[in-house]
Amino acid sequence: MSILGISAFYHDSAAVYLSEGKIIAAAQEERFSRKKHDASFPENAIKYVLNEACIPLEHVSAVAFYEKPYIKFERLMETYHRFTPKGLVSFISAMTAWLKDKLFMRRMLKDKLSQLGLDCSKIQFLFPEHHLSHAASAFFPSPFNEAAILTIDGVGEWATTTIGSGSGNQIKMLKEIHFPHSLGLLYSAFTYYCGFRVNSGEYKLMGLAPYGNHNSKAVRAFEKIIVNELIDIRHDGSYLLNMKYFNFATGLTMCKDRLWKSLFGIPKRDPESALTQEYMDMALAIQNVTEQMILQLAQTTKDLTKCDNLVMAGGVALNCVANGKLLKAEIFKNIWIQPAAGDAGGALGAALASWYIGNAQNRSIECDTDKMDGAYLGPKFFSNDIEQTAKRYQARYHHYQEFELLAKDTAELLAKGNVVGWFQGRMEYGPRALGNRSILGDPRNPEMQKKLNLKIKYREGFRPFAPSVLEEDISSYFEIKTPSPYMLLVANVIDKRKKDLPDGYNQMELYERLYHIRSDIPAITHVDYSARIQSVNKKVNERYWLLIHSFKQLTGYGLLVNTSFNVRGEPIVCTPTDAYRCFMRTEMDYLVMGNYLFDKSTQPEWKDISDWETEYTLD
Repeated sequence: MSILGISAFYHDSAAVYLSEGKIIAAAQEERFSRKKHDASFPENAIKYVLNEACIPLEHVSAVAFYEKPYIKFERLMETYHRFTPKGLVSFISAMTAWLKDKLFMRRMLKDKLSQLGLDCSKIQFLFPEHHLSHAASAFFPSPFNEAAILTIDGVGEWATTTIGSGSGNQIKMLKEIHFPHSLGLLYSAFTYYCGFRVNSGEYKLMGLAPYGNHNSKAVRAFEKIIVNELIDIRHDGSYLLNMKYFNFATGLTMCKDRLWKSLFGIPKRDPESALTQEYMDMALAIQNVTEQMILQLAQTTKDLTKCDNLVMAGGVALNCVANGKLLKAEIFKNIWIQPAAGDAGGALGAALASWYIGNAQNRSIECDTDKMDGAYLGPKFFSNDIEQTAKRYQARYHHYQEFELLAKDTAELLAKGNVVGWFQGRMEYGPRALGNRSILGDPRNPEMQKKLNLKIKYREGFRPFAPSVLEEDISSYFEIKTPSPYMLLVANVIDKRKKDLPDGYNQMELYERLYHIRSDIPAITHVDYSARIQSVNKKVNERYWLLIHSFKQLTGYGLLVNTSFNVRGEPIVCTPTDAYRCFMRTEMDYLVMGNYLFDKSTQPEWKDISDWETEYTLD
């Protein structure tokens, strides 16, 4: 049986192809359309996954959409009715979209898929609930036969947080928190108020939080305001938002700016304006509250399920700082988080729920191995594709017959302080670049963090970078004993690698703190000594492992700086053409695609007059 999973029409549209329960292909629409967080019908992603499957279109048995549109429409109508007469402008805008397309989702899907050549008269259409899709995406690919399930996001149909349990091929939902009470939307409200884009800048807020003055009166005051005025948190982690202060239910903004200014004593920050200490302290305060709530919810999940394994999904599961604290708390023996935890992963969850629950298929477990194939589920390109791109741009390259020699030479380039674009194998599914569509640097280089942010990514200078470390060496650098293959756990650098902080460090300006050398791997050590870790397993990604191993043989350090292959506002590159264009429009020094090495200094003059700053909307 073949199942096509689809998520669409909110943000991060995606498509997944499942054959007899095996994940064949998965990709987000943004990678093809080049529109970040693209919410449109994932036509290109669907074409890709069906092409990757190499089967006739008539072999598609079912289509699974990641939520129930009628229930979501019911929630919208009840919400507007509850708050009437407020929200008229928002109501008109929402109803226009719903009555035109979204309310008749089955018909729309049939029309769109028929245009792609599918015979929809023979296809079963399934609509699992949003949080069931999240739960299925977390449980069914996990290495556990039984697990507790915690999903937290903005909102699905009604649910915003769910606790469930998975066993074999079944999932049982145990508890739910309903809209408008949402931890995800609370965090997004602070994202908005601190001047970042909602559904895009939440990871920036997380990265800004360590610049807050820990244990300061300001942070404690902000936390007190949050828990006393904005949210009522119960002992079990359940919560209620005080909707007096929020505008997302019926308005066009996240919160009521005037009331928040009165509460916190600072106005909403203008996007791209200077970051002052008040907003760093605010970011730390909401991060602290979020972490505490997740710990409480996790403890309740453990109490309800009595299970030693936890799986997680939903957008809040991408908060890797909170995940690291949860791992350290040892509430559960084992934790597994879906790498495509946001709405893109809903396409996978919908397909898996349809296979295991809807069709009662048996589930087999491979001990200690998940079924995500390292999240390398997207398109792969070959030598002729790379050579065609080179021919199009008259690019010069050196071709290696042996990859081991290329890995050795690339390691030497990295050790000399060069920045390398690294393009290999199948593209990653989910928001993280995991060594197949990555930009790499030397973690020992104290200038690397600044160079990558300002000259390569063209983004805010405060943003941290992640290390990719050989899995077998992870404990030699970080306070963590478990693998972290999907860059979803944060842990501190071990003590012996740390350098002392100067007196008055916490009172320094942001960039004084940032550029102080805190460890012997400064490019990936954040201001609080933490790092967002990706462990690299030789069996899962042999090429990337060989590169890092070559770097270790040369330098003694078995890790590299790894950031996604894109500039600010651009989706991660998909094709060789995407990669070469990004390479030439930035100050990257070298590009490696497959067994081909491109040296920036030998490339012809770049004559493409388009500019990334006008092509992409800043996120």
